[in-house]
Amino acid sequence: MNSETPPLVHPVARFAHILMALCLGIMAVAVFSNVVLRYGFGSGVPASEELSRLLFVWMVFIGAAAAYPAGEHMAFTSLAGLLARKPLAFALLTALIRLLVIAACTMLGWGAWQQVVVGMGSHSVVLGYSSALLPLPALLCAVAIGVMALVELVLRKPLDLGHGAEVE
Repeated sequence: MNSETPPLVHPVARFAHILMALCLGIMAVAVFSNVVLRYGFGSGVPASEELSRLLFVWMVFIGAAAAYPAGEHMAFTSLAGLLARKPLAFALLTALIRLLVIAACTMLGWGAWQQVVVGMGSHSVVLGYSSALLPLPALLCAVAIGVMALVELVLRKPLDLGHGAEVE
């Protein structure tokens, strides 16, 4: 058993974890009850599939936004690890990485915004919610990660190689 005290979790990250847990819990109940009703009683709840799909999309993008500040996204640290001994090159690489993240978030956000606009005119078949609710979390995630990367770029926060990165 680990005797270390767990690190403090930022209130926003804690809120994101709670939202993800709620999404997962509601999805589990909806799918389980639908399976029981279909196989046990020959009928199901049509709204279960739509609700699960919507909650899954929201859960994924909430998780992606919550994972960014924790440094939990996939990273290739070989080059950065080699340049860690050269401060100027490491700083330039860090800035380049942040600029690439911002560029990717801009493209994702622009595409998601276009899908939100398209979805405003239509509604889901069973539940009747606006179809704009499906791409909306991608837009919010892109904005959140883009802003976090911009803040890190402006503050010149060093790249965290974390996770015991080793160069082979």
